[in-house]
Amino acid sequence: MDFANKMMELRKSRGWSQEELGERLGVTRQTVSKWELGLTTPEMEKLAAMSELFGITTDELIKGGAALNEEKPNSSDGLPKTECKRRFINGEYKSKKTLWGMPLVHITRHGVAKGFVAIGIRARGVISIGVLSMGGVSVGLLSLGVLACGMLAAGIAAIGMIAAGVFALGGVAVGLYALGGVAVGWLTFGGASIGKYAFGGYARGDIAIGGTANGVIALGKRVSGEITFRGAVSAEEFRAAIMSRLPNTPKFIADIFSRLAENITLK
Repeated sequence: MDFANKMMELRKSRGWSQEELGERLGVTRQTVSKWELGLTTPEMEKLAAMSELFGITTDELIKGGAALNEEKPNSSDGLPKTECKRRFINGEYKSKKTLWGMPLVHITRHGVAKGFVAIGIRARGVISIGVLSMGGVSVGLLSLGVLACGMLAAGIAAIGMIAAGVFALGGVAVGLYALGGVAVGWLTFGGASIGKYAFGGYARGDIAIGGTANGVIALGKRVSGEITFRGAVSAEEFRAAIMSRLPNTPKFIADIFSRLAENITLK
């Protein structure tokens, strides 16, 4: 087998595209394509890097001999002996098993990790962990997913220093339902809480309960609004105020805020 075909075979055995191989070798996809077509040959430095990447000697790569990781299985789990020692080749592991066309597990310290479970500096998968992470369940410094957790997180459910989503929890939380030091949304709980229905140290909304409260209906130590309460109030009285001024308020919201109004202690 000549060098061009051997190289193509090794690349495909790893499940890499020409672009992915190029990223690992520091060349363009077009360069890899020319090598595989036999139009050009790599310089010695690239041959050495390629032999290390594929786990074979440069002689085996150039002459098309058997790769070290093509030895017959002789380990307890059915993997070739050399493969057992080379699960992570050049800082990367990609499982042979796939799910929905993706490797079951892809771990890499360079490039993009793409797999059902993806772990890397940049990760994209159903479950992804990385500095930049995107997936169904996503954990990272910058995280985007259905369930996202990170310094900056965005998703259906988001947890982070700064979080945005339908359900958001964070230092600064923005969402339909938001809980945080600063919370902005439809139903909010936070030190500074701004929403249609807000509860917090400073609360502003149609219904607002807090130390300082501003709303159509407001309860707090310092209040402003159309209907205000500065002291203890019964759940029935607070609910009556809601129904009289905001009759379209959802029942569960009226229940929550009426109970909060009855049990809150303002100092």
